Parts: sequence; structure tokens; C-alpha cells
Amino acid sequence: MPLQKHHKIILGGVTSLFLIVLIANSVFMYWLFAKLEMGDNELDKKIDDLSKDTQTKLNDLSDGLLETEGGLKSLGSQIGSLDSELTELKASASSDFSSIIEEAIKSVVTIKTDVAQGSGFIIASGGYVVTNAHVMEGATAANVITYDGKSHKVSRVGENPTMDITLLKIDDETYDPLILADSDNVQVGEKVIAIGNPLGLQFSVSEGIVSATKREGSNGLKIYIQTDAALNAGNSGGPLIDNRGEVVGINNFKIGDSENLGFALESNYIKQVVNDISVQAYEKNLI
Repeated sequence: MPLQKHHKIILGGVTSLFLIVLIANSVFMYWLFAKLEMGDNELDKKIDDLSKDTQTKLNDLSDGLLETEGGLKSLGSQIGSLDSELTELKASASSDFSSIIEEAIKSVVTIKTDVAQGSGFIIASGGYVVTNAHVMEGATAANVITYDGKSHKVSRVGENPTMDITLLKIDDETYDPLILADSDNVQVGEKVIAIGNPLGLQFSVSEGIVSATKREGSNGLKIYIQTDAALNAGNSGGPLIDNRGEVVGINNFKIGDSENLGFALESNYIKQVVNDISVQAYEKNLI
């Protein structure tokens, strides 16, 4: 049955309305999608900006931490240097030389022979002792007495009469050696202490200053430190020690009866002579 005219009008209206609704819905969906996409882009941009800002702040924080760490290291270094300077400054004062003496004296020895007595000190691990050659001159028997009161038999490794140095050895290898300083760095006016066995008074200490360096000795060599630290018979062979506890010389002789004109062979020459004696002894299978 064919549609009547009013039926066609109704059908056309419904169809048109449906198309309008469809178009409107499409437009709305497009608008909504576009807005969401715009929002996503803005959100992505904000997230990206936030990420960049966060990374920048993290970098700044990291740089700050590195600067702080560097500052702390620098401060620690400065504190360490200051501690070292304070320790040295304290040691320069007479009342605080005791801390230096307390350690150094453990490596100083008394040497008693059948003709004389003198001093010496542990110069190397293995029980090696250095003293003046004239301390051992003419001796047929000798003992080394360490700070702990023990008496040790001693053997002679070798000697250099010109430099007045003898290298000895005891069997006990437990004693720590003293450190030899670079005597080229010794300054006139710096404080020093002499440790030895003056007039039989074992492990006595006298304090003074360096009066001069490169003084000439009886051997004609300008290799001696002059000091006003009191030196007496028995001090020969003992160490002359600086305010760092290192040996700058070996006490050797004094002029006449004067108490303030003592001389010590510089440590650089002690090292050279002892090394030469050791090499010669090794070649002769003595050590």
C-alpha cells in the first residue's frame, strides 16, 4: 500500500531530525576530542616543563652537594694541616718536648765496652745500631743496653774511621729505628735535643738550638751541625733530634771543655756512610 502524503512528511521529518542529531553528535564528539587532545597536549607540556624544572633543581642540588663535599674535604685538609702545625708548634716548646722524647728514647741505647762507654741508636730494622767509631775504639768486648734495661751482646758490622761511624748489630730485632731527617732542611735557630749517656747518666736529655750548619770537623769536612745543647763524655754516638722526632745528626764532639759548642755529623752523611758499610759487609757475607 503506497505511503500517504502525510506519512511521507512524517518519515522525512524523522529522517531529517535523525541526521541533525547525528551531525550534532558528530560535531560535539569532534569538539570534545579536540578539547581532550588540547588538554593532553597542555598536560604533556606541563609534565615536560615540570620534568625539566625538576631535573634542573636536581642538578643544582647535586652541584651544591659536590661543592659542599669539596668544601668539607678542603676544610678537613686545612684542619689536618693545622693539627700538624699545632703538634710541631707544641713540640717546639720546651715543656712539650716530652712527647717527642717519650717515643725517641725507646730507640736510643747505651754502649758499654771494656775501655769506655757512649751512646747509639737503632738506625734500621733488624737490630742495627749506629754509634761513633771512637766509642768502640780499642774495645775487645761490648754490650748494648736498651731503654727497657735489657743488655744485648753486640757484633761489629763495619766502620768508617774518617767519618767516625761504626755500625753494630744486636740479636733482638724488635726495636723500632729512628727516622733520619733530611739535614739539608735544618735551619739555624731551630730547637733540637740530644739524647745520650753523659758521664754515665743513662738516657739523659739536653735541649738547645742549632747554632750553625756545615761546620768543619777535625777530618776537614764541612758536614757538622753546631748546637748549644749540652754534650759531655758519653753523649758521643747519641742522636740529635728535631721537633718532629727525627734525627738530624749524630753527636760527635765538642770543643774543649765548653758545654755549648757541640757538633753532630749531619744525618744525610750518616745515611750515606751506613749504606756504604752495609754494602761492604754484604759483599763480605758479614750480613
